[in-house]
Amino acid sequence: MVLPVILSGGSGTRLWPYSRSLYPKQFLPLTSEQTMVQETISRLSAFNEDAIEIGSPLVICNEDHRFMVAEQLRLINVDSTGIILEPFGRNTAPAIALAALSQPNAILLVLPADHVIKNIPAFEQAVVIAKEQAQKDKLVTFGIVPTTPETGYGYIKTGVMLEKGVHSVDAFVEKPNRETAESYLESKSYLWNSGMFMFKASRYLEELEKFNPAIVSACRRAMADTSSDLDFTRINVEAFEKCPDDSIDYAVMEKTHDAVIVPLDADWSDVGSWSALWEVSEKDSDGNVLKGDVISKDTKDCYIQSDQKLIATIGVEHTVVVETDDAIMVAHKDRVQDVKAIVNQLKQEKRSECSLHRKVYRPWGYYDSIDYGKRFQVKRIVVKPGAQLSLQMHHHRAEHWIVVEGTAQVRCGDKTMLLSENQSTYIPLGEVHQLANPGKFPLEIIEVQSGSYLGEDDIVRLEDVYGRS
Repeated sequence: MVLPVILSGGSGTRLWPYSRSLYPKQFLPLTSEQTMVQETISRLSAFNEDAIEIGSPLVICNEDHRFMVAEQLRLINVDSTGIILEPFGRNTAPAIALAALSQPNAILLVLPADHVIKNIPAFEQAVVIAKEQAQKDKLVTFGIVPTTPETGYGYIKTGVMLEKGVHSVDAFVEKPNRETAESYLESKSYLWNSGMFMFKASRYLEELEKFNPAIVSACRRAMADTSSDLDFTRINVEAFEKCPDDSIDYAVMEKTHDAVIVPLDADWSDVGSWSALWEVSEKDSDGNVLKGDVISKDTKDCYIQSDQKLIATIGVEHTVVVETDDAIMVAHKDRVQDVKAIVNQLKQEKRSECSLHRKVYRPWGYYDSIDYGKRFQVKRIVVKPGAQLSLQMHHHRAEHWIVVEGTAQVRCGDKTMLLSENQSTYIPLGEVHQLANPGKFPLEIIEVQSGSYLGEDDIVRLEDVYGRS
């Protein structure tokens, strides 16, 4: 059996403002009704079981994303082998080492959570070939057959053909300039580096131990002291903090003598930019991708996405326009790689738009900050049936709660009460309180905060069923 390892640690900054560090692109429905991580897992279920048997996925993710991962799996009725939490990112070599240490007898199929693969039969065929090589103790990487002289990808130069559909690896090369990329495409000896791999867990650890023993040592210590938290596995933070930061390419694949490459021609994209998303999306007769409330006149070859407001364009070409609830981004399609510069500026200015949307998802539901000003903030809060917020208090703000829909169970100090639609209550500053939904339908309330400081870090959690401190 093959164990899929889903790497879900990316931040997706090049798709800002839709993708943000605390809600990145793998959790967004970019090319279908499913999110990208759901598509990554679902396409494996389309494999022919007679050709290859695929086990339940093992997910490696950032601790901040843990509840989103669990929720996304639940929505497609998938049980995971496990969800391993990284307290901080240390690149792909350590992440895969954690997976290998947790499942040392498995054949691992390592897949980033945010890729598009449209030709499932071709992908399945490549995986079958890769499994045969992995069983021979080879470390397999999948190389994408290039269709354009892409400068945004690394490349792999193929060596001799070892078997049908399998080549030796001659060299890994960095992202080229345009002229070099054109020569790569013309030579037909270079493939795009996909970041997908397949090998025995034990063989990966052997090679990693040979070339970068510090990573293996730190990951072993981290995995030797784990704790279970709901669906999650928490590793030792201090041990993992000392782990070197390195990619699997640099740590292993460029050094090992047992690397092979399987070419993959399956209509693949890493959706690494707005122009890449335009490429893989369905277009109208003018070459436009229009999502949401959009009216376009004399508009060609554009990507236009509206979440909240009407967008109207006239006489626009080769442009990306993306509107969210708190930001609008306009860029020429040839300049979309520079979106990262905007995100960096937002970080320097410590603006929340770089990391959070106005709507923020939590394990119990979500809240939407619909208005704010000096000393007040208004939120729309939706709590899932049977869910509850933490038992908490605030040092700097009081809160008023008005039930819009559903039934609220409210604890305030020593009192517990049930509130129904159109009823309200007041939570004084400093009072211990908790909100829960005891019903079978979503609970919606309006929360009006007032006080001298309204930041999310003014939450003192006293009890929490989700393990948040």
